Amino acid sequence: MTDDIYDHAYVAALFDRCSERYRRWSAVSSFGLAWLWRRQCVDRLHGQSQIARIQNGQVTKQAQKCPQVVDLMSGTGEVWPHVFDAFPRAQISAIDISQNMHAHAVTRLNQSRSRQINHFEANALDTDLPASSADMVVATFGLKTFNADQQTVLAHQISRILREGGCFSLIEASDPKGWLLRPLYRAYLDRALPLLERVFLHGAQDFNIIGTYTKNFGDCRHMAVALHAAGLNVTFKRHFFGCATSVAGTKPIAPDAPAP
Repeated sequence: MTDDIYDHAYVAALFDRCSERYRRWSAVSSFGLAWLWRRQCVDRLHGQSQIARIQNGQVTKQAQKCPQVVDLMSGTGEVWPHVFDAFPRAQISAIDISQNMHAHAVTRLNQSRSRQINHFEANALDTDLPASSADMVVATFGLKTFNADQQTVLAHQISRILREGGCFSLIEASDPKGWLLRPLYRAYLDRALPLLERVFLHGAQDFNIIGTYTKNFGDCRHMAVALHAAGLNVTFKRHFFGCATSVAGTKPIAPDAPAP
């Protein structure tokens, strides 16, 4: 096994191992903030969907009734309840590199929603989803597993699969540089969290990589630049003093060709 923490095989194996504990441990270790940040991410997605309805200075009659939503690095589907609250008839394509994450997501599905979710075990960087096939793209807490070059590739993938007028919202745990309490935050991620994991998860050491990922990631600013370079409209936002950051925006609608 490679020691490159951004290698696809490394990331897949990491989340395969921790998939059974991921949902509960992430909720507890984040003191509930992960739930709030996912909700805020979808709130931004909903807001961008309204902005995307403005064409030529006019608001179109209605948004898509059954929007096609791509959930990148979907994990065990924690964001889906928020998506369905905002878009009850959404059809979700769940993309994740971890087979076990998909398996645990399926076991949690409510039967009334299972037909609205399709699962794809794939690397988000080279998914073969058709171009211009998604009305919306969402991603919660998967960006940190990509280095800067991979984020650039991901930005082009998002631009490729979004239709014109489509929208996106991505959120990630970040390193709140400049915050007065950052030393305590870093101590929790880098030292306390790995210790708690070893004590309460019988010596497991999978989640302690989160501290390294977040420190290397910094925040969503590089992703914002990459998305803009890929031709998308982008806005950047800090959450809870920068402990999380998000990017959201739309894919512009190309102007009509002039009449001959």
